[in-house]
Amino acid sequence: MKKTLLTGALALFLGLGGVRADEKTLDISYVKAPFNLQMIVMKERGLLEKRAGAIGLKVKWHEITSGAKQAQALASGDLDVAGVMNTASVLMANGEGNAVRIIAGVSRPTGTFAIVAGKDGVASIAGLKGKKVAGPKGTVLHQLLVAALARNGLAMSDVQFVQMEIPQAFAALQGGQVDAALLAAAAVIKAGQEGARVLATADGLVVPKLVMASSEKTVKAHPDWIEAAVAAHDEAGRWIAEHEAEAVALGAKIQGLAVEDAQKLYDGSHFTQRLGQSDIDSMGDDIRFMLDNGMMRNAPDVGAIILPRALER
Repeated sequence: MKKTLLTGALALFLGLGGVRADEKTLDISYVKAPFNLQMIVMKERGLLEKRAGAIGLKVKWHEITSGAKQAQALASGDLDVAGVMNTASVLMANGEGNAVRIIAGVSRPTGTFAIVAGKDGVASIAGLKGKKVAGPKGTVLHQLLVAALARNGLAMSDVQFVQMEIPQAFAALQGGQVDAALLAAAAVIKAGQEGARVLATADGLVVPKLVMASSEKTVKAHPDWIEAAVAAHDEAGRWIAEHEAEAVALGAKIQGLAVEDAQKLYDGSHFTQRLGQSDIDSMGDDIRFMLDNGMMRNAPDVGAIILPRALER
């Protein structure tokens, strides 16, 4: 058998229920947020099941929102494909010796990542000094916070950072338990509807790059699995391009949004199936930034992380 049982909190998180997976199952994470329309379309239309079935595989989806947890699951062999990861998590994983490989591009959603303050709360990033900020550690949102603080002459040590995934951070903001939260897409929209204030977005601070990834071990052992996943991802991208209104409506339904809000997220997501030279350069900038700000200990080789199939031809 290719996989071992997950243990402790990660086992509960993935919800594998103590059932050992086997060589006939492709395990993939299902990451809907911020507005990962290719992933939504791929799952809802059964595109991966079709591709995987053609090579004798079943598909098992796991809802994981954390890039760090996806990286852990790839390393343990409990995930074969990370449906969507941010490159900050990919870089940090590789910096720690976890060989995560990018197999396709997803999006560059600069307008959908934000630092949000509570209703009647602080009015600026500078006002966060000494305040509680909740969000997912080791992600592009974490990087956004560091960059926004630095631009205002502050450091992470100037705020009380509380590690939380986006849904929990949003709930903490709603309940007044924190002064600000690191949110994305639908959570930003819903927070705004409740009177929350956006203090900063990624625009001009960082360039979020979302990608599909796998482990080096899986890439080498099962190239046909990677081919099936990328082919389904590409098919989803083509279907979205040809049926934009229907795709946006589907995304709105899955995310629990009004269609007009879903359209805004679609327009701001800047979807892509492949990465280009600007993305490679940006990842180099991200590495330097994370090293300088104590978010990363070792600089990985970007050239070794991105598979040729993930690059524009």
